Amino acid sequence: MMEPRHKARKKRHPIRNIFIVLILALLAGGTAYGMHKYQSIKDTVKTSYKASGAKKLRNVNTQLSGKKPISILLMGTDTGALGRTFSGRTDSMMVVTINPKTNKTTITSIPRDTAVTIPGYEDYGVSKINAAYAYGKSKTAITTVQSMLNVPIDFYAIINMGGMEKIINEVGGVTVTPTLSFSYGGYTFKKGVKTHMNGKKALAYARMRDDDPKGDYGRQTRQRKVIMALLAKSGSVSTLLNESFISSLTKQTQTDLTFNDLTALATNYLAATKHIKTTHLQGTSETINSQSMEVASKSELQRVTNYIRNGLGLAYKKTGSIADMSATGSTTTSATATDNANTTGNTGQDTGGPNGNY
Repeated sequence: MMEPRHKARKKRHPIRNIFIVLILALLAGGTAYGMHKYQSIKDTVKTSYKASGAKKLRNVNTQLSGKKPISILLMGTDTGALGRTFSGRTDSMMVVTINPKTNKTTITSIPRDTAVTIPGYEDYGVSKINAAYAYGKSKTAITTVQSMLNVPIDFYAIINMGGMEKIINEVGGVTVTPTLSFSYGGYTFKKGVKTHMNGKKALAYARMRDDDPKGDYGRQTRQRKVIMALLAKSGSVSTLLNESFISSLTKQTQTDLTFNDLTALATNYLAATKHIKTTHLQGTSETINSQSMEVASKSELQRVTNYIRNGLGLAYKKTGSIADMSATGSTTTSATATDNANTTGNTGQDTGGPNGNY
């Protein structure tokens, strides 16, 4: 039985947008390392490879060789943040589409507490989507997202919580001008004062949520500032040719993208990552089986399905049903949640229906 909560819970996305750095750095680095220290870097990247075991809904090799749009499920875990123990529940989940035809990238965040019925674990009843990884690792997480949104997931990548801190330290820190004054994690930030931050300080700046008048949206703005500052540093040739940098990156990640896949992405998809648009699945906090979950309306699920499929150049299809709680009595409605938060340029939504199928 579900009981609407009187006060919406604030969302927690501690490592939201770190994946922009992961993808861009690996893409840019793939080209640079293809020319320098090729074998050494190839071996380093290989250590982060792990097949998901999930069924691919389409031929990903054909997608890459044909320079067609691809999708990546990006996940973050705070378990074993400083090691290679990729276990526990995911703390962050987002679907990224990279379209070299339109030269656009989209990032769709899925709240960790989104209510779903996880495929293969239906006997557990309604669960939070972050449990999918805990139940069956990347395979179940991928299957759940594909079933919920009716979109193909071509690849996945997961990163540990310590990733951002280590990567920022590898580039010598970042310089950011805070958008508001606050203290958090033992650090004090002053609005409008340009500040150089090491990894730990930058992570504190990006994580604070409760004292931001804009809540999670304010935090997302700060995170994007950190990401852009990091991209400015990691985009330099000296950084990309630094084996320590790519080693730090791969030690914090696990993915089914091979070195050859990354090279193909760096060669044909890099331009699309310079035009990034973001959105998120909007839910309403409700109590289900004594747990607080985010319930998304059927119309909101369909909006997100359309958004992702549009990014992939695919025809619109009906969304999945595993997150549709209407059958259990929910009367929740949901507001449109498009952020239109561009990191580098394009504004507004795409118009018109896409073509293609899978």
